[in-house]
Amino acid sequence: MRTPSLFTPPPNMTDAMRRTRRHMLARTGLAWLVMMQVMMLAFPGYLRHGARAPEAQQSLEQAIVLMNWLSLILCVPLILYCAWPVWRGAWRALSQRCIGMDVPVALGILAAFVPSVVATWRDAGEVYFDSVSMFVAFLLTARFLETCARQAVNGQPHESWDAVLLHSADRLAFWFVCVQILLAIMVGLYWWAVQPGQAVAVTVALLVMSCPCAMSMSVPSALAARHAVRLRAGAAVPGGSASLDKATRRIARQNLYGSLAWHLLMAPLAAIGWVQPWVAALTMLFSSLAVAANAWRLTRRAGDGVASGRGAAQPA
Repeated sequence: MRTPSLFTPPPNMTDAMRRTRRHMLARTGLAWLVMMQVMMLAFPGYLRHGARAPEAQQSLEQAIVLMNWLSLILCVPLILYCAWPVWRGAWRALSQRCIGMDVPVALGILAAFVPSVVATWRDAGEVYFDSVSMFVAFLLTARFLETCARQAVNGQPHESWDAVLLHSADRLAFWFVCVQILLAIMVGLYWWAVQPGQAVAVTVALLVMSCPCAMSMSVPSALAARHAVRLRAGAAVPGGSASLDKATRRIARQNLYGSLAWHLLMAPLAAIGWVQPWVAALTMLFSSLAVAANAWRLTRRAGDGVASGRGAAQPA
């Protein structure tokens, strides 16, 4: 029997939950394939400002134009299919006259993709197809982990503090999104007045960093880890249930406030133009993986306790 892990499918998994996982996995896999291709196609653009002969520079510029068009073609299914849950979630939130977590994500994708299409069509200006593909791939990866964590604890009995932590995380993520959108607009307008060439990159970076993926999965990942520990240990939870609940609360708070601190640390750097959009996408993925890894520590410690307890119980 496979040992329960942080993202083990729950035994009460419904067909709808399975379909959700399959669709998310398909979208995530396609997004990663597109991202790898677009990153390779973007490589000539990184060499544009090097010193070389005029003939070589002209050949490089022609290659960049071709690669930009190929990147645009590859990003179309990325935008229409892979990012479809983002558009659906953003439209649902706006139709209800509220700011959901998909709204800043949709704005970030549009803020990077639309200027890139215009620049490719006009053959002038910067393109951000590599940043768009990285953002979507990393975003879907983080949300796949979040979905697995939420499904792992779906239908399980919760203590009263579970609901309090979940509500606190959702509320903190909501206000974080509101502040980040306002900050992105204000900073973007400032850069547009001072240095228009940097305005798009700075705005996109701030919008990318406004995605609260790590905060959204902070509490569910900790609860999923606790559930995995209980499945693995059975009735004999190392240190008792109270000790496990206390450790779960500690991990959940570490995840929540640690991810918030990471965003608050990176936001000023992005506002002054030190963080490129692709770096912002990378930091978003890093924070989500850090949350998952921190929750996984709970299963490791408890797993070691179970193993040692069973070993001591066996006769010599």
